Amino acid sequence: MKRQDSMEERINFRLIFIGLFSMALTAILSLYVFYRAFDQQVTQDLATAARTIARTCQYLDSPEELAAFSDENLRLTLISPQGEVLYESSANGPMENHLSRPEIQDALSQGEGSARRQSATLGYNTYYQAILLEDGNILRIARDVGGAYALYDAALPALVVCCFLILILSVLLSILLTRQLVRPILKMGEDLEHLPDTVPYRELEPFASALRADRLLRQNNEKLRQEFTANVSHELKTPLTSISGYAELMENGMAKPQDIPAFASKIRVEAGRMLALVADIIQLSALDNRDTQPAEMESTDLYRIAKGCVDSLRVNAQKAFVGLRLEGENTLVQGIPHLLEELCVNLCDNAIRYNRPGGLVKVSVGRTPEGSPYLQVEDNGIGIPPASQSRVFERFYRVDKSRSKATGGTGLGLAIVKHIALLHHASIKLESQEGKGTCITVTFPDKPLTQ
Repeated sequence: MKRQDSMEERINFRLIFIGLFSMALTAILSLYVFYRAFDQQVTQDLATAARTIARTCQYLDSPEELAAFSDENLRLTLISPQGEVLYESSANGPMENHLSRPEIQDALSQGEGSARRQSATLGYNTYYQAILLEDGNILRIARDVGGAYALYDAALPALVVCCFLILILSVLLSILLTRQLVRPILKMGEDLEHLPDTVPYRELEPFASALRADRLLRQNNEKLRQEFTANVSHELKTPLTSISGYAELMENGMAKPQDIPAFASKIRVEAGRMLALVADIIQLSALDNRDTQPAEMESTDLYRIAKGCVDSLRVNAQKAFVGLRLEGENTLVQGIPHLLEELCVNLCDNAIRYNRPGGLVKVSVGRTPEGSPYLQVEDNGIGIPPASQSRVFERFYRVDKSRSKATGGTGLGLAIVKHIALLHHASIKLESQEGKGTCITVTFPDKPLTQ
């Protein structure tokens, strides 16, 4: 397995790299600035020296007396207006005409001239300063100065020592600063239960918020799982106990022959309750999986689904002496047909179960004034108390437990409705008045859903 670099190592490396790059760039720029300043200083000093010597030339009796002003670093040359060399402090023989030299031309035209020429073989620069004298001759002084590379060579040992010291200091500081930077993050990971109080940097707040949300979600899911397990166990315990009791009476011969059909009927009813419960649990589990792996939506006629639902439940409604009526028009929605059928069946089944003899269940399909498709199931049954209206979509929640068991309800119907609505990005509106009835409206998006 490939070794992953730690954040501390990466920060250390990058800080050291930035330090080395900054150090090298600073050294190069410093040498460049220093060399430019040195160049200007040499030019200014040479110009000052030329003016000073020029002022004394009028008092000299011969050009050879200029030798008093020259030394091994300073050369003096006296040149006629025609470019003939009248005196050269370092000459060993006849010299060529200097009239074409740029500093001589500038001196003749402007009174002063300067130039710098580099020696490619000897590796130094020669600075020239020429000034026009009162007698028409030109005084030129020159100085040889080491080139830029010579200057760098002289400064190189000091730069190397400084760079080495800076490198050591940068490594130590980067290690220290990185540890101080990383330590609060490591400490934050040790106390995930109190993340709001231990976030050390503002940039980590989104990450910490995501962790807190994930932890709360896990806690809620675990709580729901435990409640669901407890509710399932409780729901299954009652019919299983009843079935076991009747079966034991029949097994031990304690049941009278005339009672056996009744016992068998009760066993069948309780088994039917368990089968319905298991079917609803499987349906909820499938819907939970669809939350993470949604199926492909397709264009579906909501009115056709509602008509099929009403037709299939008409016998149940007749048995409960409840009327069942469908209103509306063909309305297309983007959805999963069999889940929409499940939603409609659960809403209608609930409206029939919690109605009264002679009651009416009205199913309506259409569009809102804003153009959104909707499915509405309204009844004039027993209604839902205000205190229970916010909880009726919870799993296993029953407003009237005795009535639910008598009618065969599992307490999962509206929970399934809620899951299917969420899967279709639909909203649910519940309006109910105790003793007068309930109206549940599921409104779908007016635009196609994208997966």
